[in-house]
Amino acid sequence: MKKTLLVVDDEQVIQLILRRYFAPHYTVITQSNGLEAMRWLQAGNFVDAIVADYNMPVMDGLTFIRQLRSSLLHQQVPLIMLSGKEETSNKIQCLRQGADDYMVKPFNPEELELRLQIMLRKVLI
Repeated sequence: MKKTLLVVDDEQVIQLILRRYFAPHYTVITQSNGLEAMRWLQAGNFVDAIVADYNMPVMDGLTFIRQLRSSLLHQQVPLIMLSGKEETSNKIQCLRQGADDYMVKPFNPEELELRLQIMLRKVLI
């Protein structure tokens, strides 16, 4: 059975790249911002992992992390943040708020997949 991956990014190109790359092994759900993603999750949907952007309209990545981690149902879901911001302070902010990892755009989808696999292995232990 395929695992479900939620991609939260306002850039259609990123959604398309990740959907195409991960589709053979994951059911990929896309949302354009943190608010849409939280509403979708709160509607009773569950995912195995989340990849979310740092800079999004309506609800940014940090607010999304906070809301996700305050949810009893979704607080343990592995979460990787993507960002065009390379500054260490942004990485630290995301990790402190509860992100499990942080990758800088542009990124290699194969590296992202390996990081997800490692996280998902740890969840199963």
